[in-house]
Amino acid sequence: MAQEGEIAPDVRLEMMDGKTVSPADFRGNKLVLYFYPKDDTSGCTREAQDFSALASEFDDAGTWIIGVSKDDAAKHRKFADKYDLKVKLATDADGSVCEAFGTWIEKSMYGRKYMGIDRATFLIDRDGVVKRVWRKVKVPGHAEEVLAAARSLP
Repeated sequence: MAQEGEIAPDVRLEMMDGKTVSPADFRGNKLVLYFYPKDDTSGCTREAQDFSALASEFDDAGTWIIGVSKDDAAKHRKFADKYDLKVKLATDADGSVCEAFGTWIEKSMYGRKYMGIDRATFLIDRDGVVKRVWRKVKVPGHAEEVLAAARSLP
């Protein structure tokens, strides 16, 4: 599980365009990885829209934003096009990225237990070190809080 103060896990992210990247590929820049349960659901849409609305400010802060879910690339493209998203989306089909970051957890709804993605965000600095972790994210105001934290990093 990725922890503050540790180097971000060396994982491969499959992007919407089919390319794969790793957090290490962003060294020299800051990186926000936000994990969300599912494309085109109310909370996940709002979170993607909030990060997209601040995309130019994240750019000015030297910070890349990547949203990660288990949805496939085609679904990500449809989601991004539907809402004109400005953030990059990555697919974690096999769950290895969620496992490495500790976001694949047991959840419970109406007394039924199941495994799912914990809404969480990781801010990684220019050296690849996890500087901030937000778990059990509540969407309203979250993108602004992450932007403020990104701006505070050199």
